[in-house]
Amino acid sequence: MDAKAEPQGANDLLDRAREDAENRYRERTPQSLAHFEEACGHLPGGNTRTVIHFNPYPLRIASASGARIKDADGHEYVDFLGEYSAGLYGHSEPVILDAVRAALDNGIVFGGPNVDEIELARLLCARFPSLDRVRFTNSGTEANMMALGAARAHTGRDKILVFESAYHGGVLYMAPYAARINAPFDFVYGTYNDLEATRTAVSGCEDQIAAILVEPMAGGGGCIPGTRDFLSGLRALADQCGAVLIFDEVMTSRLGPSGYQGEIGVTPDMTTLGKYIGGGLTFGAFGGSEVIMSRFDPRRADALPHAGTFNNNVLSMAAGVAGLSQVFTPQAAADMRDRGNGFRERLNAIIEARGACAQVLGYGSLLAIHFQRSAITKPQDTAHTRLPARLLFHMEMMERGIYLAARGYMALSLALSDDDFDLYCAAFETFLDQHGDVLDEAS
Repeated sequence: MDAKAEPQGANDLLDRAREDAENRYRERTPQSLAHFEEACGHLPGGNTRTVIHFNPYPLRIASASGARIKDADGHEYVDFLGEYSAGLYGHSEPVILDAVRAALDNGIVFGGPNVDEIELARLLCARFPSLDRVRFTNSGTEANMMALGAARAHTGRDKILVFESAYHGGVLYMAPYAARINAPFDFVYGTYNDLEATRTAVSGCEDQIAAILVEPMAGGGGCIPGTRDFLSGLRALADQCGAVLIFDEVMTSRLGPSGYQGEIGVTPDMTTLGKYIGGGLTFGAFGGSEVIMSRFDPRRADALPHAGTFNNNVLSMAAGVAGLSQVFTPQAAADMRDRGNGFRERLNAIIEARGACAQVLGYGSLLAIHFQRSAITKPQDTAHTRLPARLLFHMEMMERGIYLAARGYMALSLALSDDDFDLYCAAFETFLDQHGDVLDEAS
């Protein structure tokens, strides 16, 4: 028998299973399809945010409450996507809602400073070891852009060390397909979790490196934690080169009382933030040492400009203060980290008990499922995770009332209960029992 015959047959079975799941999805969601077709008449691909599209078409969300969402066809799902980590508080946290309503009552836009921005800045500087001073933006993308600009101004250099296949925002995709839409920085590419290869990448241009930009856990790359040796090695490399070490903690700042930098014990020169800190509203921030951030002091004759009509918008400031001071306290962050780690270990135990071709990576409340056996230490390693397996899993889990990203990514919210975790695990067990053999043979 030809050596390729059996794997090809297994792949055919996997494709057929995916097609069957997609057909059932179409039957269940005619209203989502109708909305999608209407949207395509006005939006490219019916979409204005690439990451939330999935094939054959995305659910159209009609409402949400707590840890539940409801689609246009009336189906309810437990939300394990958590708005790609921005939905930490769930969809209807009373403390957040009360803060936003109170802010609305006092006026929507001021055109001047407000009181809440002072308190939010204080809370952030107290929580994250790297922040002496902080400034607000409207997104994590903006935060990273401003941090890179600050590093270039501070060092007088232009090159930025980044990592292959990383994601730092809508104009900072570290992948060849995005070269034309990326901001035109002079990038040098290292290899995530490979300090030796990264040192080789900057060999000969150390004195030209303005900044090292890295996610301490590669979120978009598959929730791959940076090792302590790797991140502390980047700290030493930045010191050696005279570069600014920037931790993109837009997603990972939720992973412990002081973010992932606190968990790993490595302090960068600058940190960028976003997502949940605005309480579910638009938010971003960048900050760092006094010597760098003082360049933005408008009282200086040589101050760096930093504009943005909605940087200190009253709704995000109020929601951010309420969330960090009353709900997601340092103790709550530690508790959620432990719950997330326990959930990930539980999923991996389910996989191990079945000998399934899968693994769950991540840390704390951010995790991702990969359908492969080979080790994953960098985003490029996930090329072994086959697309049909991911798509089948996504369809099957939604049919069982679980909402997550098509790529297997999950961001847990405070609104999820132990019963919700039980429901997910039961659905996961059913999926592996039904499709595990095909996944393994097709791997």
